[in-house]
Amino acid sequence: MDTLELVRLNLLSPMVLAFALGIVATLVRSDLRVPDALYTALSIYLLVAIGLKGGVALTTTPPSELWLPALATLFAGGATALTSYAVARGLGRWDVADAAALAAHYGSVSVVTFVAAQAFLDRAGVGYEGFLPALVALLEVPAILVALVIAQRARPTGGGGSLGATVAEVLTGRSIVLLVGGLLIGLATGADGAARVAPFFVAPFEGALTLFLLEMGLVTARRLGELRKGGAFLVAFGVGAPVVHGLLGAALGTAAGLSAGGATVFATMVASASYIAATAAVRLALPEANPGRYLTASLAVTFPFNLVVGIPLYARVAQALAGGGA
Repeated sequence: MDTLELVRLNLLSPMVLAFALGIVATLVRSDLRVPDALYTALSIYLLVAIGLKGGVALTTTPPSELWLPALATLFAGGATALTSYAVARGLGRWDVADAAALAAHYGSVSVVTFVAAQAFLDRAGVGYEGFLPALVALLEVPAILVALVIAQRARPTGGGGSLGATVAEVLTGRSIVLLVGGLLIGLATGADGAARVAPFFVAPFEGALTLFLLEMGLVTARRLGELRKGGAFLVAFGVGAPVVHGLLGAALGTAAGLSAGGATVFATMVASASYIAATAAVRLALPEANPGRYLTASLAVTFPFNLVVGIPLYARVAQALAGGGA
């Protein structure tokens, strides 16, 4: 499949078009709103569904197939956090707190972007490893901790939450509890258990994701005004970081033995930036960090870039690294 076909397939998906609708609705000052209760319900649904699917896949995955991708995930989380911090401090001239907050977001993962990559491959008829949700859970935590340790060591003592409290906040946060909980349920019940809830957790999945991305479009558009305050560096980083991280992820995924589809999803994971788990941890541990910087970069720049351009780009790179196969 050539690059133009990949881009067309992505842009004409219901999920991407719903995201665009949310942006347009906000820009034309529509009164369209997704109720908070529905947004919360969709978040819970998506995370449990992802976890269940990954847990079932783990029941048939030999440890020999999992340990290399797991190591690649840990390395990618630390490397992207460290390089993001270095770039923000060196080129952006950001202070320690803001640079560490940015590193926490860009070293972690956006679960919604991960799901969008899987949906893209499903429409393209490209297979990928079923255990990838386990890697999402693995990528969510280490980079946040790396960034917060950097901040605690670099700044004067005092202010912010303790590292122990931050670790507890991350590990007991909604996204980790639901994702890991879903994995354990899928692992315990296997394919037979998953089949009993498939009419609810499998068939409606892309419809729920479409509604969720409509809300993401509404939220993203509300932050567009922050780009003028953030300056050229914020926009350049928000576009440049996912490209560099995505190329790293595609190379690591391929080297770890993932298929072209698996390497595409892995590259998307590494290229994405968290705006849920990392934000909660940063607000606790680095209250002095400016959300107008780190949250605008991850949500208003990197998220739409990956959704529209990044995913087909990483798919093309993964295909090339696999020798042209898909």
